[in-house]
Amino acid sequence: MPFNSSTVCAVMTTAAVAMMVSNAAAFDESRYPDWSGQWKRPPRVGLQWDQTKPRGLGQQAPLTPEYQERLKASLADQAQGGQGLDNLYKCIPNGMPRVMNVTFPIEFVILPNVTYVNFEIFMPRRIYTDGRNFPADEEPSFMGYSIGKWLDTDGDGRFDTLEVETRNFKGPRTVESTGIALHDDNETVVRERIYLDKADNDLMHNEISIIDHAFTRPWTVDKHYVRERKVLWIEASCNENNHHVVIGTQNYFLSGDGYLMPARKDQPPPDLRYFKQAGK
Repeated sequence: MPFNSSTVCAVMTTAAVAMMVSNAAAFDESRYPDWSGQWKRPPRVGLQWDQTKPRGLGQQAPLTPEYQERLKASLADQAQGGQGLDNLYKCIPNGMPRVMNVTFPIEFVILPNVTYVNFEIFMPRRIYTDGRNFPADEEPSFMGYSIGKWLDTDGDGRFDTLEVETRNFKGPRTVESTGIALHDDNETVVRERIYLDKADNDLMHNEISIIDHAFTRPWTVDKHYVRERKVLWIEASCNENNHHVVIGTQNYFLSGDGYLMPARKDQPPPDLRYFKQAGK
């Protein structure tokens, strides 16, 4: 029997629907953990990387001498009113792993082949769980490329832990705003082990290990997130109401009345060579 375009279209549509039904049937939600709701930092926890230690030098990050000096210089600059190595003021994304500091609330969306981590202010993370390998030609990104594997650690027939490895980064990136920098070579490897607390299913653990040439050894912390079941999402855009103005190598600030002002004491004015100077 000859096939016309209508017949082919109908066959393709039927096949697509059948595939969707098959995929839906294959995804048994009861096999996956309930990570619904909104996840936040615990009360009284700031934006430090290791939640059990103070920010900056108090983190006792295992930095090489070069990167320890970079941190000290960043802190000194911030003490004078500068931004140090923190690039977020220019709306450069935090990237991985710093996004997992959870500055703003996050949510997890678990699907058969990918788990999404959604942020209020950044692009979502995609953690692929379909058994793929790292691609050879993927464009580097601040978020990197994440591949995960679900585990049933207690043998009850239900997944409870997501192991993730993330590679393929671009920079610059830091792990917190004080300026604990990751290496310029961007060969960072981030490994995560994400699971709910055995005694409290509203408490999530994210055991994160950073392997990076800025460190003398892998740096592992156990970050905690708490669940909020009454979810309220707020739209956040880095560019909206951003009062930082970068001119040349200097960062200035836009005052409340709309004029350029210094961001630090005794800061020189910007170079206005392309503007007609008053009185000349």
